[in-house]
Amino acid sequence: MPGSTFGTALRLTTAGESHGPANVAILDGVPPGLELSEEDLQADLDRRRPGQSKITTQRKESDRAQILSGVFEGRTTGTAIAILVPNEDQRSRDYGNLRETYRPGHADYTYDAKYGRRDHRGGGRSSARETVVRVAAGAIAKKLLSELWGVRIVGYVKSVADVDAEIPAPEEVTLEQVESNIVRCPDPKAAERMIERIEEARRDLDSLGGVAELVASGVPPGWGEPVFDKLKSDFGRGLFSLPAVLGVEYGSGFGAARLRGSENNDVFEPAEEAVSKTGVPTAAGAAGRPPVRTATNRHGGMLGGISSGMPIVLRCAVKPTSSLAREQRTVQRDGAATTVATKGRHDPCLLPRFIPMGEAMVALVLADHGLRQLTVEAAAQRLMEKATGEE
Repeated sequence: MPGSTFGTALRLTTAGESHGPANVAILDGVPPGLELSEEDLQADLDRRRPGQSKITTQRKESDRAQILSGVFEGRTTGTAIAILVPNEDQRSRDYGNLRETYRPGHADYTYDAKYGRRDHRGGGRSSARETVVRVAAGAIAKKLLSELWGVRIVGYVKSVADVDAEIPAPEEVTLEQVESNIVRCPDPKAAERMIERIEEARRDLDSLGGVAELVASGVPPGWGEPVFDKLKSDFGRGLFSLPAVLGVEYGSGFGAARLRGSENNDVFEPAEEAVSKTGVPTAAGAAGRPPVRTATNRHGGMLGGISSGMPIVLRCAVKPTSSLAREQRTVQRDGAATTVATKGRHDPCLLPRFIPMGEAMVALVLADHGLRQLTVEAAAQRLMEKATGEE
């Protein structure tokens, strides 16, 4: 079963390696007529791009996306969109000592165990370099979500190591607040401490992990499928597919395990009453039913794996970068003990560049389910019209 395709109504297939000539994406299922250019992809690619600040890897890549198909005269045609992003600054010589050596924390050994061979240059397919085309495809999904449903997705760094940001209202965080500092944290005081910790770890030839929070606002109620294709299931699959993600939660998440049901439940309110408190409108549900809101959002915008109309709030635990310039114990392919220090250029903390990657996966999942729901609604409407006509 091939493992490089994701999605149902909106299908993304990627190919490419860290030190190959380019990375490629094919995005199939985008409806015809969406206004789209390469510049629409570039803003998020620039946010993901290496070498953008003193606390990221110093690999230099322009990450200029090329749209090869699926767009004509500035609008999508409905056919598959092919995207190519060339690699420009590979330094494969930095990895020559890794041909026979497994790096701790990496997929070197597991790829070898699966395929019997591997690309040792920067991790090959397991490298986060692969995510460059996911971010490009995610930018298209974001635009589709905004144009068709008014959905907005914003991610930010919630914590680095033991430094936690204060985010009282996740749905109110703006892109401008996130981009106001190099660590992408909307809490300026916490951001300063995060940057200090990251620089300290870099000086120690070490790395730090943390938590990213991803918020989707304006998602209509009713998105998601029963049982196996629940919205939360696809978010988990999509976000866990990103390198370095060790945990995914939504709403109150693991904190719910410490609460009583009466403490964790979100009580329903008439939408008009809730809007008067929050100022945030709610879209109507299926068949024109009146909108409903909850007084709180511990359910993170999903009930039974189906969107409730409240903001969807997800968090990813991102591990410290595994590539370290300090010496670590390891083994070679023949099992002989040795040590290794990674010479390549790496992020001392993955979180700042992870944000556009996480946003992209959230957007791809939501656009996929939005298109599925459009099909359900269109089919229901046609059946209703037919039944009415027969009467």
